[in-house]
Amino acid sequence: MTGQYYPYSKFTRVWIPDPEDVWAAAEITRDYKEGESLLHLKREDETPLEYPVGPKSNPLPFLRNPDILVGENDLTALSYLHEPAVLHNLRVRFLESNHIYTYCGIVLVAINPYEQLQIYGEEVINAYTGQNMGDMDPHIFAVAEEAYKQMSRDERNQSIIVSGESGAGKTVSAKYAMRFFATVGGSANDTNVEEKVLASNPIMEAIGNAKTTRNDNSSRFGKYIQIGFNQQYNIIGANMRTYLLEKSRVVFQAEDERNYHIFYQLCASASLPEFKDLSLTSAEDFTYTSLGENIFIEGVNDAEDLKKTREAFTLLGVKDSSQSNIFRIMASILHLGNVEICSERDGESCRVSKDDAHLTHFCRLLGVELKQMEHWLCHRKLATTSETYVKNMSSKQATNARDALAKHIYARMFDWIVQHINKSLHTTSKQNSFIGVLDIYGFETFEINSFEQFCINYANEKLQQQFNSHVFKLEQEEYMKELIPWTLIDFYDNQPCIDLIEARLGILDLLDEECKVPKGTDVNWAQKLFKQHSSKDQFQKPRMSNTSFIIIHFADKVEYQCEGFLEKNRDTVYEEQINILKASQLQLVADLFHEKDDAPPSKNSRVNVRAAKPSPRGPNKEHRKTVGHQFRSSLHLLMETLNATTPHYVRCIKPNDFKEAFSFDSSRAVQQLRACGVLETIRISAAGYPSRWTYPDFFSRYRVLMKKSDMTSSDKKLVCKNLLATLIKEPDMFQFGKTKIFFRAGQVAYLEKLRADRFRGACIKIQKTVRGWLQRVRYRKIRKMAVTLQRYGRGYLARRYAEYLRLTRAALVCQKQYRMVRDRRAYLRVRKAVVTIQAYAKGMFTRRIYWEFLLHHKAMIIQKSVRGWLQRKKFQRARNAAITIQCGFRRVQAKKRLKERKIEARSAQHLKNLNSGMENKIVQLQRKIDDQSKDLKTQNEQLQSVNVSMESEVVKLRKELEQVRGPRGEGGQLTSLQAELEKLRAELQEAHAVRKKLEEEHGSEKMSLEQRVEELEKENSLLKSEKEEMNQKILQQTKNSQDISSSVSQTEASLQKELDAERQRYQNLLKEISRVEQKYENLKEEVSLTKFVPGHTRNPSNLSSLESDSNYPSVSTSEVGDTEDSVQLVEEMGVEKAAMDISLFMKLQKRVRELEQERKRLQTSVDKMEELAKNRSSEPRSPTSGVETADLAYNNLKREELESENKKLKNDLNELRKSISERAAQNNSSNELQDGYNLLLSQLKAANDELDARKEEMLILRSQIVKNAQLLEKNQQVQQSNNVPEVPEVPEVTGVTGVPEVTEVTEVTEVPEDKEEALRAYQGLTESKRLLEAQLQTQSRQHKDELEALHTQIELLKADIEKKQEIINYTMSLSPEAQVEYSVQQEITRLTNDNLDLKELVEKQEKNERKLKKQLRIYMKKVQELEASQAAALSSRSRPELSRQVTVQRKEKDFEGMLEYYKEDEALLAKTLITDMKPSTVSGTVPCLPAYILFMCIRHADYINDDEKVESLLTSSINSIKKVLKKNSDDFETTSFWLANTSRLLHCLKQYSGDEVFMTQNSPKQNEHCLKNFDLAEYRQVLSDLSIQIYQQLIKVAEGIIQPMIVSAMLESESIPSLAGVKPMGYRNRSSSMDTDAGGPSSYTLEALIRQLGQFHSIMSDHGLDPEIVGQVVRQLFHCINAVTLNNLLLRKDVCSWSTGMQLRYNTSQLEEWLRGNNLYQSKAAVILEPVIQAAQLLQVKKKTTQDAEAICALCIALTTQQIVKVLNLYTPLNEFEERVTVSFIRDIQSRLQVRNDPPQLLIDTKHTFPVLFPYTPSALSLETLHIPASLGLEFLVRV
Repeated sequence: MTGQYYPYSKFTRVWIPDPEDVWAAAEITRDYKEGESLLHLKREDETPLEYPVGPKSNPLPFLRNPDILVGENDLTALSYLHEPAVLHNLRVRFLESNHIYTYCGIVLVAINPYEQLQIYGEEVINAYTGQNMGDMDPHIFAVAEEAYKQMSRDERNQSIIVSGESGAGKTVSAKYAMRFFATVGGSANDTNVEEKVLASNPIMEAIGNAKTTRNDNSSRFGKYIQIGFNQQYNIIGANMRTYLLEKSRVVFQAEDERNYHIFYQLCASASLPEFKDLSLTSAEDFTYTSLGENIFIEGVNDAEDLKKTREAFTLLGVKDSSQSNIFRIMASILHLGNVEICSERDGESCRVSKDDAHLTHFCRLLGVELKQMEHWLCHRKLATTSETYVKNMSSKQATNARDALAKHIYARMFDWIVQHINKSLHTTSKQNSFIGVLDIYGFETFEINSFEQFCINYANEKLQQQFNSHVFKLEQEEYMKELIPWTLIDFYDNQPCIDLIEARLGILDLLDEECKVPKGTDVNWAQKLFKQHSSKDQFQKPRMSNTSFIIIHFADKVEYQCEGFLEKNRDTVYEEQINILKASQLQLVADLFHEKDDAPPSKNSRVNVRAAKPSPRGPNKEHRKTVGHQFRSSLHLLMETLNATTPHYVRCIKPNDFKEAFSFDSSRAVQQLRACGVLETIRISAAGYPSRWTYPDFFSRYRVLMKKSDMTSSDKKLVCKNLLATLIKEPDMFQFGKTKIFFRAGQVAYLEKLRADRFRGACIKIQKTVRGWLQRVRYRKIRKMAVTLQRYGRGYLARRYAEYLRLTRAALVCQKQYRMVRDRRAYLRVRKAVVTIQAYAKGMFTRRIYWEFLLHHKAMIIQKSVRGWLQRKKFQRARNAAITIQCGFRRVQAKKRLKERKIEARSAQHLKNLNSGMENKIVQLQRKIDDQSKDLKTQNEQLQSVNVSMESEVVKLRKELEQVRGPRGEGGQLTSLQAELEKLRAELQEAHAVRKKLEEEHGSEKMSLEQRVEELEKENSLLKSEKEEMNQKILQQTKNSQDISSSVSQTEASLQKELDAERQRYQNLLKEISRVEQKYENLKEEVSLTKFVPGHTRNPSNLSSLESDSNYPSVSTSEVGDTEDSVQLVEEMGVEKAAMDISLFMKLQKRVRELEQERKRLQTSVDKMEELAKNRSSEPRSPTSGVETADLAYNNLKREELESENKKLKNDLNELRKSISERAAQNNSSNELQDGYNLLLSQLKAANDELDARKEEMLILRSQIVKNAQLLEKNQQVQQSNNVPEVPEVPEVTGVTGVPEVTEVTEVTEVPEDKEEALRAYQGLTESKRLLEAQLQTQSRQHKDELEALHTQIELLKADIEKKQEIINYTMSLSPEAQVEYSVQQEITRLTNDNLDLKELVEKQEKNERKLKKQLRIYMKKVQELEASQAAALSSRSRPELSRQVTVQRKEKDFEGMLEYYKEDEALLAKTLITDMKPSTVSGTVPCLPAYILFMCIRHADYINDDEKVESLLTSSINSIKKVLKKNSDDFETTSFWLANTSRLLHCLKQYSGDEVFMTQNSPKQNEHCLKNFDLAEYRQVLSDLSIQIYQQLIKVAEGIIQPMIVSAMLESESIPSLAGVKPMGYRNRSSSMDTDAGGPSSYTLEALIRQLGQFHSIMSDHGLDPEIVGQVVRQLFHCINAVTLNNLLLRKDVCSWSTGMQLRYNTSQLEEWLRGNNLYQSKAAVILEPVIQAAQLLQVKKKTTQDAEAICALCIALTTQQIVKVLNLYTPLNEFEERVTVSFIRDIQSRLQVRNDPPQLLIDTKHTFPVLFPYTPSALSLETLHIPASLGLEFLVRV
């Protein structure tokens, strides 16, 4: 340490003792000086505390670690290693982060969470497999992987020692370790040893586990399981050893405890039929199961557990009979406990109750005699040297003897089960190595400690000694490896305590010696102990007791009660009871007690598979070993085994005594930490150099403490040494190793403090600089603002002065103007007064004259008005009378029209017409109103202009009148002016009258229009309401249709999901098939190796080289019908599109009905044919063979005739098709087309019938000719052999013109010349008769079929008539409008059906035409081949030299894209084109060249109609591809090459199949190259399956290549330099599993990963693999990258930091950029990376406030709730300036995410495979243009 640094200064945090929490945190408030007696502290609740300090009594408190080290995975990484630091670290990890595992050096500390955690799945096992121990978070799987790795690497046996208190989780930890070994080291064969190993767990839990106050499933025995491995490190067997079964539990349980689970399981299943014989009832009815007063365990179903136990027994090979016997013995123990023993009056004897049912059941179940057992339960035999006598036992002695017998029976049964489990797990194979899992009790101390606790603590002393020596050894090896001087570390050695127990005259020896004394007692034994060991340090005598003693163990003092020690050590069972059991009729019971007593002792006790605690050896007490002696022997054997292995330690901690989930009791935890040796490990580590750093990590972490001059050297070791020399002055505080720097305890904390101070100083300097800059910026802003304000102020003042000058000048101007205005106004006022006086005077005179004229004018107006009024009154009376008459007449007419209108209004057409014209009328009326208003407006304007002009004229005239009056007076001029004035007045009145009239007319018309508009508006409102109702109906229908469409879309989505799931299930089956095939091949190889015999061997003749693929279908020549086409169409269109194609479904439905009718018709015809065959078989057959010969000739002639007829049919069908097309072109009417088509069909049918009749006649005649010719030859031969002259030919018979003319035949045969001729004539008549009968039967059948067809047609017509009648009745009941609508719908339906029928008919005719064409081509080809073969045969006989002329002519033809080869060259073709083909050979040619060559060979085989050749070629090709892929199973290039070729061959078979679905993109030339004869649909399916298997192999190979690169590239490599930080490492980072000699494991960068992906992509692209498949491959690889990266992120605390999130986000963006650069972004590969992208963002975002929680919940939608919480729990700050995620924030996130229904799975399944889909991609390449390079060596292929 430096002199400047003293740890106990102000603000230093320390640990002080606390009565409740054991240790409490505090902070120093005043610097402490050495020698002071008080340390001033402040608790976390801010309360002050004066802590007394003394050099001896109360030392200085422990220092706390920096916050950055809290929560470390490894306790040895802590800078200060002491008890409070360990306890606090465990508490933080357990409560805040919910991490139950923590490393403490070589020990894994496991805290029982009392809750099921999702961290033990197979995906977690896969994540830990192959990983170094320090790379992942602590886990039991990491320890198991370390053991497995060291076993395989060092060839050394391993052991995993699991210890802890009852309820700490030992059994579960051991179970998960075995599950890991079973998964990783699965058996190589089908023996399923790993399943058997796991199956032993439920059995051992049933018979060895029980409920205690501390644990519901407590193991009451110790066990050591050795799992054996072979040289390939696969499990081949196992062996189990057990220790110290708690037999006393069989007969006694404390309160709230239970007996062993097996008893409660049997009682819970007592109602089963197979258990009726056991006579069991509820567990409450039996003494041995009801002592604890609680027979149930919450959440446990005993009946279900028994099923699991029985299944495990069955899996381990225990027969049902043996299981039944085991359950009988277990049930007998329960009945034995209920046997009532009654005391006699004397008190020294006892008896069993009479008719005790339980004793009866006990004897019956065990097959022993009742009377003997009843007698010896109450008596015992005593043997002396001279005699033997029987002695009565008291009730208490008899009860103890009964309980001892029950315990003995159970112990023997327990040992027998263990032995048989070991036999089942035993293997005959050679064991190369093993891993042992020791599940043994931890250190125990109770209020009353007896013999069991003594043995348990003795075993823990031995294990602790082995643990201490191993830790010391590892530390020594580490120091020596790093070349550091080794100094002896003082550690606690418990050898004295062990000697106290097991040495000569130790506790066990004295106990055994006391047991041999006839009347030895526990008190005497205690006195001997006090006398012998009272002087020893580890032994103490209690002050207040003489029957107990104290042993000071390594963990604690334990006081043992001596009572019961001798009895438990003797384990006495009376000989008489054992002899009764030996004589049992039940063989298993007898074997239990003969097995060990009679067997000779084995020398190889280590090798024998047996329980480690054998039972007593019978009645010979002198030679029987005590329990303590047996336990000591087995413990020594165990220690020898452990010392010969590499141990791994798991210490299980029980966090509380109440079994509460994630509740931590510090006092209980500290007690167990002290007992299990964890603190001892810490103490040993702290005594040396506990903190260790590699040079690069130290340089990276603490380079901030260096100067620039220190970093000039490139040697990091030298730089680190120089730095430490300047920082730490005391050289003993650190040591430089070979690869690491070793520090004393506290030095890392000091370095962290210096680093934090340096950062703090840098922060202060940065803050100072930033604050100065901010102040300077602020000053500049203020100065600039002041200058601006001054400028604006001065400008404001200048503007104010200028304004003042302007106002002064303006005032002068205003004064001048005001004075001028004032004087002018005075003048104008005087002038105006003068003018006004003159005007009034002149007006007075003028008005007088005007009034005179006005009076005369008014009189005239009155006269005119009166006269007009009188005339109008007269006119109105006359008009009203006329109107009255007109109204009456019109009313009559209107009533008539009203009736008509009402009738008309009821019709729908009226409403439609009314509605249709109403809107137009409204618009027209509105326009009319607007026009009239415009006219009125213009007229008003004109009237106003006239009035204005007239007034102006009047004023003008008045002025003229005044002028005239002035000079001339009132002469004639006045008269003329008055007349003119009167005229003007009259015109003015007329204009007013016209205006008024126009206004009245306009008003009336406006009123009428308004009324009409109101009526129209009412009607419009009604129409609108109707329109709204219709709109509502339309909307409702639209909504319904939308609902239907949404349901259809949902159905489509569900169908798509089902399709994907089915596709994935099918591809998984294919993967399983390939795996089974591989397994079968391996088994064949094994069998061949085991059965190999030197010398030549020969395969059986019935085995072919293709036997592995003998299930391939043969080539089918049947043509595809309507159903097949429709099904194929559904497959190609997809389920969604096909579901919407109604016509397709109607077609399929109709086709199904037709096929059903066809099936019935064929069934009837088959029945008729069978009856006819029976009748024929019943008839006597002619002895001559002439009839058979005639039949053969008849069949041959018929075949030839059919072949010739097919040519004619082709022409007829072509003409028929032509006539139909011409007729359709001339007339488009469907009815006429149908009529013409029916007419042509009837003509064709008649022609075919006539042709059939003529054909039959010709065949009969030809058969007669052939038959007669044969008979004639036969007779000639007979005559020649008998030397008889030849019989002349009979031309009459051969010249018959027709068979139906029977009279001619009879005439010919009436006069036979001899018997033979008569015989021939008779045979001819018989033959003709038979043919005629056949014709008559055929005609009768045709007649019956026609009659049935007519009956069917009549029924159909009747049904149609009934249906139409129903439609008519329904239509008549509707309204006229509904009738119209319904008739329209019916017509549409009828036309749709007719259209579909016509379409289907046309398609059917087209298909029939294609079928007939294909058949015609086949028959023509056969005829041509037959003719060619005959011609070749003739030519070969006559001119053999011309036999090769045909071949020469064929070579001269144009190349048609076919390749011919000989059958014997098929193997050479497969070898050259597939087996020996290298992808580099065809790299410069057309992609997928082998696929094209194979298809061209298939085309030729199809062209020559050779089905065997097609089948053989395809089968051999598929098998060859499989062999190549099996040989190159790890070669990505070869796998990609054959995936491309297989898929291309599949596409070629589809493209050239002749199906219309696949021919849409073909060129005319490609359509000509379609297959002619064979349908290879079944082989397409085989190739599709093969493509899927190759794809799966490609994915497996690619994932195997990139998987080791993912973690290093995505999480560990520094894509952004100098971003990642380094934290202190613990012991696990220097684990022996890591390769530190070669500079660490090979690391990969992101560039290497992207480069590898680019290489994959270029290889697939070069091989011509379809882009869709390439996208699917990349998508699968990105899933692997995402899963591995996220799984490692979730299991590694060291990478969950802000800097890693930044690196990870950058890496994912680079992968996305690579996708964009290669046009793969649309392959959904980028979406696959969403979880890891969101995890990276989660590491980067703020994690403090409620808004942050909402943002995280909205951001991380691709992550599950468990994954989000896990990342937040793992988040680790790399610097003190970062903050941890608080527990409250994590709980807030959990509460917000509760609404999600996320699966409970934490990790992503890395083995998940997306279903692959091979879309159809036709090739644009023409086969005839394909060039085959000569380098391929395919010269034997001939171009055709």
